[in-house]
Amino acid sequence: MLSRRVFLQGAAASPLLAAGASAGKAAAPMPGSLTGGAKPISAQERRARIDKAQALMAQRNVAALLVESGSSLEYFTGIHWRRSERTTLAIIPAAGEVLVVTPAFEEPSVRESLQVGGDVRPWDEHENPFEKVVQGLKGRGIKSGLLAAESTIRFFIVAGIRQASSDYEIVPADQIVRACRLIKSPAEVALLQMANNVTIAALRQVHAQVTVGMSGPDIGALMEKATIALGGVPDFSLVLLNEASAYPHGSVQPQQIREGSVVLMDCGCTVHGYVSDISRTWVVGRATARQRQVWNTVKRGQELALETAKIATPVGAIDDAVRKYYESEGWGPGYKLPGLSHRTGHGIGVDGHEPPYLVHGDATPLQAGMCFSDEPGIYIPGEFGVRLEDCWYMTASGPKLFTPLAKSLEQPI
Repeated sequence: MLSRRVFLQGAAASPLLAAGASAGKAAAPMPGSLTGGAKPISAQERRARIDKAQALMAQRNVAALLVESGSSLEYFTGIHWRRSERTTLAIIPAAGEVLVVTPAFEEPSVRESLQVGGDVRPWDEHENPFEKVVQGLKGRGIKSGLLAAESTIRFFIVAGIRQASSDYEIVPADQIVRACRLIKSPAEVALLQMANNVTIAALRQVHAQVTVGMSGPDIGALMEKATIALGGVPDFSLVLLNEASAYPHGSVQPQQIREGSVVLMDCGCTVHGYVSDISRTWVVGRATARQRQVWNTVKRGQELALETAKIATPVGAIDDAVRKYYESEGWGPGYKLPGLSHRTGHGIGVDGHEPPYLVHGDATPLQAGMCFSDEPGIYIPGEFGVRLEDCWYMTASGPKLFTPLAKSLEQPI
C-alpha cells in the first residue's frame, strides 16, 4: 500500500541508495538468506524491451523515447540512478542505439551500469545538458519530429529541451512504456516471488517478537533487521498501532503496544529492483468481537477480489465487487469512511505502485502476466483499521498468489 520511500510516524526508514548503486543489489548472501539464487534481469531481456518499445514508436511515428532517472530508465537500460537537479536522460530512438546524457563526473558509473549497449554523452557543470540532448538527437539522425516523454519526467527537463530546440514536439509516452511494462516476464515474476518470500518470512519473525510496551519504530527496526538477514533490501516498514491503524498511511501521534492493541504492518523489500508489498493486521492479547468481525470482513474482501479476477475482466470490476460486499455489511458507501477509502489494489513490479489499478472505472482487461496487490482494508476513524495485503499475478487459468492469505486473526502470517 505504501508509496515507495514515503515514511510517517512509526515507519522505519531506509536510507536512499547512493547515486549509481544497483537497485536490489545486496551483499553476498548471509546464512539464512532466501535470495542466494536470485538472478537479475539479463541484458538480453532489457534489449528485448527496447526492441518492443522501438516497434511501438515506429507504429506511432515517434522519433525517440525520452526516459530520465527512475524506474523506467532502470527497466530499459539497467541504469539505477537517483534523481537530482543534474539531468541524466536516456534517448531511445525508434531505430538504432541508446544514448545517455549525464554529468561528466558520473560518466564512468553510468557506463558501468548501462547494460544494453549504446553510448554516453557527458556534460560538464558549466554546460547546458538540454543542448547535449538536442545534439544527441541530431547525431542520431533525428532532426525533427515527435519525442515521447516517459510520464514521470520532470517539467524542467521537457521545458529545457523545448527551449534548446523548436524542431521537436514532445508528447506523452504512456502508451509505449505501459505496453512494455504491463506484462511481466517469467524472470520478473521470479524476482517478485523472492521479494515476497523475504517479506512474509520477516513478518513471521517480527510477529513472534511483538510485546506490550513496544513502539512503532521498535517494531519497524526489527522488520528491517530481519529483511536484511533474509537477503532483501528494505524498502519500507510501516507500523500502525491502535487508533493510528485507522489512518491508511499513519499518524504523527506516537503509539505504543498495550493489551488489546491493533497492530497493522505494511512492509516491502526489493530483490534486484523488484518490490514486495504485504500487509498484516492482528491484535495483541484478546480481540474484541468488533475487531474480529472487521478482520473477517477484510479477509472475505481479499478472497472476493481473487474470485473476481478472470482473464479479460476489467480490473476495476475487482474493486466494484469488494466494495459491493462491504456496503452489504454496512461499510461505506463507496469510498466513504468508515469503510474502504482507497482502491482495492495496484499493479506492482519495479515500482511499488504501477498501472493498472484495481479501482472503480479502470477498464484495463486482465491479461496473463499482470501483477497486483490485493489489499481491501476497512478503517474506522477514532477506533482502528484492518488491512490485509498479498500480491498476486494473473495466469491463463486464474490468479496465483505470491504469498498465502492470512489464516485467521490469531494466525495472521
